[in-house]
Amino acid sequence: MEQADIVVIGGGSGGAAAAGRLSEGGRYTVALLEAGGRNTGLITRVPGFMGKQTPKTNWAYETVPQKGLNGRRGYQPRGKGLGGSSAINAMLYIRGAAWDYDNWAAMGCDGWSYDDVLPVFKRAEANVRGASEYHGADGPLRVSDQVAPHPGSVEFVEAGASLQIPRNDDFNGARQEGVGLYQVTQSGGERWTAARGYVEPARDRSNFTIVTDATVERVLFEDGKVSGVAYTRGREKCVIRATKVVLAGGVFGTAQLLMLSGIGPAAHLAEHGIAPIVDRAAVGANLQDHIDYVAAFEVPGRYFLGQSFVGNLQMLGQLLRWLRKREGALTSPFAEAGGFLTVTPGAPAPDVQFHFVPIPLEDHGRTAVKAHGFSCHVCVLRPESHGTVRLASADVRDAPLIDPEFLTDDRDMTVMKAGVRAMYRILNSPPLNRHGAKDRYPINLDDDDALDRLIRARADTVYHPVGTARMGSDADAVCDPKLRVRGVEGLYVADASIMPKLVSGNTNAPSIMIGERCADFVRADLTA
Repeated sequence: MEQADIVVIGGGSGGAAAAGRLSEGGRYTVALLEAGGRNTGLITRVPGFMGKQTPKTNWAYETVPQKGLNGRRGYQPRGKGLGGSSAINAMLYIRGAAWDYDNWAAMGCDGWSYDDVLPVFKRAEANVRGASEYHGADGPLRVSDQVAPHPGSVEFVEAGASLQIPRNDDFNGARQEGVGLYQVTQSGGERWTAARGYVEPARDRSNFTIVTDATVERVLFEDGKVSGVAYTRGREKCVIRATKVVLAGGVFGTAQLLMLSGIGPAAHLAEHGIAPIVDRAAVGANLQDHIDYVAAFEVPGRYFLGQSFVGNLQMLGQLLRWLRKREGALTSPFAEAGGFLTVTPGAPAPDVQFHFVPIPLEDHGRTAVKAHGFSCHVCVLRPESHGTVRLASADVRDAPLIDPEFLTDDRDMTVMKAGVRAMYRILNSPPLNRHGAKDRYPINLDDDDALDRLIRARADTVYHPVGTARMGSDADAVCDPKLRVRGVEGLYVADASIMPKLVSGNTNAPSIMIGERCADFVRADLTA
């Protein structure tokens, strides 16, 4: 295809939703350009294989050295291929707190209050529990209860309840606070990516073209208006002409491509020989991410999951069970249970989140732990530490420089330490405390300085970067509240980079909602 009405760059969560919706009805020709492949193999479809990703499915970025983390480089996995990070994540369906969206509206993002976005979340969703005040039943994104949660995950919920933390069977319902089992983006025991919901059903539409293995180099402009997209596929250099372009390259890729296309901080662009079209300091700024601490425990026996000779044999059996019936341990999102808790007096919404995992994990699962046991995450939901994404070079193939500036604001450490202490109270409560678990990193929780040192030595992301192309009504914002990039005509952003503030929870469902809304805005502009 050499021309389309609309080009969507990136087939991840927001891009898949935008492309699928824009291709409905056949009125507009839509081309979807994706750097990776289709993501239809077992590594994507089997939920329990999320730790088995390869360079074909995971960009596997790293941060620059983090001064708040003792100079360590952090890990930044991002999905590659159709579905984006929805093809490699833990599949948890969480929208964030209602307050998050009301706060966006208060910051000048008109039309983004909770009452504005709730109908979009509902229309996107096909929840196995059916339609309700808070949920939809007929949307493209399938949301399910877990097929086979581990008994230890249920014990985590019971332990929290023993401390009078309320049980919550719907973190996306009337209230967010509490402990419970997460719902997941699965269907029939298989991962349900944004691409399965929005792109695959549209594949045969005559007005819809999907180009995989396409590396977009820049967006093209003529007289301040979008004119097309330049990309390569293998050794072939290509140009596709369009009057509307939707950029959905993810929080890192979107910022990088905006700058490569001449939209960004002029002095930084000049360092790389890029002529600025729009001097916009906010491009690549405002990077926010959930800083996360993981406690890992070894437990005698094989009640919990883990790596051992017998445990590995059991997992082979579980693979056969999944292949036959889509049941068993390999349907697990691993982060099966968790919850939201307010640890700061006066906070407008819960400020820490827990993810309980019935297997001991180290280094994002990249380092094998030869034991059975469990681990638990706690993250700071609304971090005050903000960082940047910058170009490493003028070549899109060079990974950008990612600097979240984790724990550089002391307020984040205060919340983190309170969250870690709250997490340990749950883990040390019945019935979870009956297992005789051995902490792999024991700590005196009363020693504030020691806890600070442990957190800085071990904390890292829980995979929720946002904010590098923030929307707003102010002149400095990258996008307006209709997701149009300021300073040019015909360019939109449809991913988590538009968030002015990080939501209080996992970011996949909000990214899909953003893609849905972007499609609405593009259609409205085309018919205006």
